[in-house]
Amino acid sequence: MTFAPPVMEARRWIAGKTFSSDRPLINVSQAAPVDAPPAPLLDAMSRFLTEADTHLYGPVLGLPALRACVASTWMSAYAGAVSTEQVAITSGCNQAFAAAVSALCGEGDEVILPTPWYFNHKMWLDMVGLTAVPLPCGPEMLPNAEQAAALITPKTRAIALVSPNNPTGVEYPAGLMQQFFELAQAHGIRLIVDETYRDFDSRDGAPHGLFAQDTWDQTLVQLYSFSKAYRLTGHRVGAIVADTALLAEAEKFLDTVTICPTQLGQKSALWGMQNLGGWLEGERQEILARKAAIVAGFDPLEAQGWSLISAGAYFAWLEHPFDVPSNVLAQHLVDDAQVLALPGTMFCPGDDPRGPKGLRVAFANIDIDGIKSLYHRLAALAPPRAGA
Repeated sequence: MTFAPPVMEARRWIAGKTFSSDRPLINVSQAAPVDAPPAPLLDAMSRFLTEADTHLYGPVLGLPALRACVASTWMSAYAGAVSTEQVAITSGCNQAFAAAVSALCGEGDEVILPTPWYFNHKMWLDMVGLTAVPLPCGPEMLPNAEQAAALITPKTRAIALVSPNNPTGVEYPAGLMQQFFELAQAHGIRLIVDETYRDFDSRDGAPHGLFAQDTWDQTLVQLYSFSKAYRLTGHRVGAIVADTALLAEAEKFLDTVTICPTQLGQKSALWGMQNLGGWLEGERQEILARKAAIVAGFDPLEAQGWSLISAGAYFAWLEHPFDVPSNVLAQHLVDDAQVLALPGTMFCPGDDPRGPKGLRVAFANIDIDGIKSLYHRLAALAPPRAGA
């Protein structure tokens, strides 16, 4: 058993409610593009629909051409050796995590998750009888490898990191990633690195050097999503990059769950990788501009006791000044400020003090003017009352 899906729970907070045209709902609850794919990709997708194999089963581990494109792109991006056989395509990055964990773990095993954690990772571990071992992040929302080492037991099978992070937006430094790689390598466990938001990292060049390590595939399991890069969320296309033996085990899971990823989604992802590099860089620059606006405009809220703990990629993590927990505040925001955001309690264990103070703001779907409106509404917020 696990908790209810957080995004679906938040949607229930606005069910049946109306918002005026002069004060529409500002929805910063979910990190998914709301726009359709760019016009050239839509044109390509219409052509793919006329191809007979688009409507058939394909290889369980994905289209060979897409796997090969990921491998060659990763070799250039990360300056490491990656083969086509070390890439599998999945039905979204959540499925990539589920498949990797299923290949690595048995019931009762443990996976270390930094907190605040990505809630779907915790949910999957709960549902398959695994233990999520929380690793509280430090003040700058960075996990500590020495603290992680103290949590490793004979049942530990993996440490899972997300960078750029969901929910905090933090980009993990290359040196920190190396420390975790060496820790996992020394203990014979896997380092799972979810890089769903790698295309929106503020750093130019490779964010880490893990693929350049000798026998990287005996320790590193990288996860990726095409959804955010090419606006393909509804088509569910992700990837696992790992050693071939692990992918052979993951193939068993994938074959029994979806048989194969959608052909239309895979062809679209491949076309995007081959043709939309310049467009994607423009998207990255826009996200970075919104991050800058999140940081630059925060002073009025800070004067009221709010704290901006971190920001990056699609997310900002705020701490509020009120005497109510964040799950109460988040529902108050809907009615008083017409803002839908997720409370920190959805990303933390129940005994973590960071959860009741935190608020995740997914700012990728609001422009700079929208960010200004968000801050204006938060600044004008009537203090919520406990039990109200």
